[in-house]
Amino acid sequence: MQVRAMKIAGRYADGNGLYLIVDPSGAKRWLLRTVVQGRRRDIGLGGTSLVSLAEAREKASSFRKLAREGGDPLAERRKVQASVPTFAQAVQTVHDEHKATWKNAKHAQQWITTLQTYAYPHLNAKPVDGITTPDVLKVLAPIWLTKPETARRVRQRIGTVLDWAKAAGHRAGENPIDGVAKGLPKQTDRDEHHSALSYAEVSAFLDQLRVCGGSEAVRLGFEFLILTAARTGEVLGMTWSEIDMNARLWMVPAQRMKAGREHRVPLSDPALAVLTRAKAISTSGELVFPGRSQGRPLSNMAFLMVLRRMGLNITPHGFRSSFRDWAAECTSLPREVAEMALAHTVENRVEAAYRRGDLLEKRRELMMMWANWATSSV
Repeated sequence: MQVRAMKIAGRYADGNGLYLIVDPSGAKRWLLRTVVQGRRRDIGLGGTSLVSLAEAREKASSFRKLAREGGDPLAERRKVQASVPTFAQAVQTVHDEHKATWKNAKHAQQWITTLQTYAYPHLNAKPVDGITTPDVLKVLAPIWLTKPETARRVRQRIGTVLDWAKAAGHRAGENPIDGVAKGLPKQTDRDEHHSALSYAEVSAFLDQLRVCGGSEAVRLGFEFLILTAARTGEVLGMTWSEIDMNARLWMVPAQRMKAGREHRVPLSDPALAVLTRAKAISTSGELVFPGRSQGRPLSNMAFLMVLRRMGLNITPHGFRSSFRDWAAECTSLPREVAEMALAHTVENRVEAAYRRGDLLEKRRELMMMWANWATSSV
């Protein structure tokens, strides 16, 4: 309390050579005056905004002890500072350590690219032990409202890097990410970027989709996405080996699922008809909906570009919301059946522990009802 109350410029002794310096500007910092190898030296210990009185006393005590033993506290501190990585070095280390655990090379590249694009201009050469909440705020503020999803990913990834730095002994104290939200305006609804059609409009949309022109593989893939309520990435990477036409199942392997678990998708008659047509136009490749290049999937922008050409301000992912709304309002099946169809993780740990099956037969009924609804005008 005394430290906070001091406003008059000057030097205030704490004892044993430790002083609080109050500058004319009002800034406050700690200084240790001690004898190092026969010479009096003044050693700065940091500003009061970052170093508490207790921390200053602890630093001063360790430096005095080192000086009494004939060492040079300044030289030791320079060695420590030289060993502290910069933010860019820490990013590379974290990336190298984690990339083997990520699902695919594309995600690994996106992880580091977002930091290079948005965080490096402010934090690139800054040692990780010197990064503060205001530094992080400078990174996030310009994109917080204009690119909300990207900003959230950048915040999470900076937090991961600084958590690693603390665990590795390169910084102390709280992660500056924890306090940055106080300096940022409230974002709009997180789901706004997944704008969706009303479920009542899905059938008319499929009519338009089938005659909108362009690549037939894209149109078929998009229709299959809607009929199965799957995620874009799951459909784009789909291979014929994942399909069992006799069992009317699509088995998405764990490595391609967001939750990291295999997901069985029951296939309705309209979904099977899409696959039959896709098989008829396909080459000998393994991908169900191949892109233009041999052996390569469609671009993850392919479905979005269809929507743009149709003049619709919605997203492919939004059709999952259309499906969920339809299931809630137009069916009497339990909520968990629709959640399982969307491959959502059960957040309640107790419920998750007791739920062993995947409700396949109930989901088969649900997906047939959805397909009939979505194709009702055909």
